[in-house]
Amino acid sequence: MRFQNESTTPKEPSLAEQRARRQAIADQERQEAEAAEAARKADQKAATKRKILIGSGVTVGLAGLVATFYTVAKPTNETAVCTDANGVIQNDQFCDESYVTSQHGYQSGGFWFIPIVGGGFQQYRYNYGGTGTIGQRVSGGTFTAPSGNTNVSTKSGKSVQRGGFGISGKTGTSGGTGGTGKSGGS
Repeated sequence: MRFQNESTTPKEPSLAEQRARRQAIADQERQEAEAAEAARKADQKAATKRKILIGSGVTVGLAGLVATFYTVAKPTNETAVCTDANGVIQNDQFCDESYVTSQHGYQSGGFWFIPIVGGGFQQYRYNYGGTGTIGQRVSGGTFTAPSGNTNVSTKSGKSVQRGGFGISGKTGTSGGTGGTGKSGGS
């Protein structure tokens, strides 16, 4: 090997060496571009998976929320019986708004008042959940109207109070004037 001093100019690379260097640089740039593209695709795939997981969690949560709402909002059913002031079960018509008004009666504070012969008024009201037959004293139940989430109807099927948030497990429920002041406290 010969020594070169600083005044010696380096030998120019051959064409093959120049081509090999260019090829090596091109290969290195191509590999870097492929690595960058692979990293971008991996990030994109991870972002998509993240979005799917978040979306799935939101969907499951929303489904649970809706199911809970429907479970809680589903009204319960209660039967009402018409009673007189002494708690004796009477015909349902005495607690029916149209019948009472046709007899020139009125409703006040959960009571229905129907005029009687000789003056005065006979009072009627609903007992909720009580049992018995016409002419017997009502057994059990309460004179306090149930919550607004309760469907109340008479034994004959007339709706006294419609409960819930417009959600019904049944179709074709009997009509009525639901919630028109018929239910009331003591």
